[in-house]
Amino acid sequence: MKIVADLHTHTVASVHAYATALEMIHEAARTGLHAFAITDHGESMHGTPHPYYFMNLHAIPRVYEGVRVLKGIEANITDSLGNLDADDSVLSNLDFCIASLHMPTYKDTVSVEACTAAYMQMARNPHINMIAHSGSPYFKYDYETVIKEFAHKGKLIEINNASIKHKPDFVPNCIEIAKLCMKHSCRVSVDTDAHFVTQLGRAQEAIAMLEEINFPEELVVNSSIRNFNKYLSEMNIPLE
Repeated sequence: MKIVADLHTHTVASVHAYATALEMIHEAARTGLHAFAITDHGESMHGTPHPYYFMNLHAIPRVYEGVRVLKGIEANITDSLGNLDADDSVLSNLDFCIASLHMPTYKDTVSVEACTAAYMQMARNPHINMIAHSGSPYFKYDYETVIKEFAHKGKLIEINNASIKHKPDFVPNCIEIAKLCMKHSCRVSVDTDAHFVTQLGRAQEAIAMLEEINFPEELVVNSSIRNFNKYLSEMNIPLE
């Protein structure tokens, strides 16, 4: 298995990342990546960009140096009601919207019930395509309930390579999540959460984990150009 698109990446606009959008495009073209999404953090994360940044991402061509560049965001879920730190007017202007829980930006009770409620709201949010790095032991949720609903709504669960590579306490949860995605035919995206060019498109650890459990490639939306373009078409996201 390989990935042809990396749908979770950050640029210098996220402050704690270290490459420009152009440098990321150059690297994607150099390594033969078909596509990637620029998904910088929503405004409640420290040092992240003003909403104008996301509204003006259309300045970047859809295809540059032969790479399909999706304009996106990693919006932060701020409470169990599913409120986000990006307005609908921002989300509706983008190609690909991720929602995530982060300790610095979540301002509500942390419990399985609260996190489950937050993610269930993401399943119902028409602007959200995917939840990211949900294998966190700090933000445990009812995997079965959420994944079943995500499958029903056509949403994606991310298999986050950075979590598997750098956070051993995430790995058992990631395996359980992946197995439930198989059970409920919930599609996933294997992404790097890249914060520099050397990470872009390099998801070996996540791929190895999925291969160990015989995860079917047809459930991985970015495992082939055919799968990827099929997903874009379903979501009414321009292919080029």
